[in-house]
Amino acid sequence: MTNTLHRLQHQRDAGEIDGFTLLEVLIVIVVLGILAAVVIFALGGISGKTAVAACEADGATISTAMSIFKNQNQNVAVTTAGLLNGTTANGNSSYIQSWPNNTPHYAFALSTGAGAPGNATAPNQLEVSIIPAGNVNAATLTDYNPYVGPASCVGVI
Repeated sequence: MTNTLHRLQHQRDAGEIDGFTLLEVLIVIVVLGILAAVVIFALGGISGKTAVAACEADGATISTAMSIFKNQNQNVAVTTAGLLNGTTANGNSSYIQSWPNNTPHYAFALSTGAGAPGNATAPNQLEVSIIPAGNVNAATLTDYNPYVGPASCVGVI
């Protein structure tokens, strides 16, 4: 075994064997791991910021679509179906292409007028849910609050 080691060292010193030693490879792996940790730490808060920005943009989009719908259809209640499919008055052109869905970060809904328990709202008002933070489930959630602008998205994670 010692003879093999000396032979390989001699061949390497003579330039007959190219490659890296195990120690050199381990050092490179450690340095890459440290760099990856720094990048992950630096970008850690980005996903929360993007969820807030997406919530604000989706809320603004739906609010604008609701305003246009109300202006064009003054005697028709705003509904999700009306926003998605349009009305005969506008040639069944949709006001929004799809309902925004970004669970588990947030969920939007149109109120029915009863509101969540202890949180009565006007009918057909845009509502947003950001609770429980990071675990919003639009199918079972009852904790919606009226959407009143970008400030309604504070707390989205």
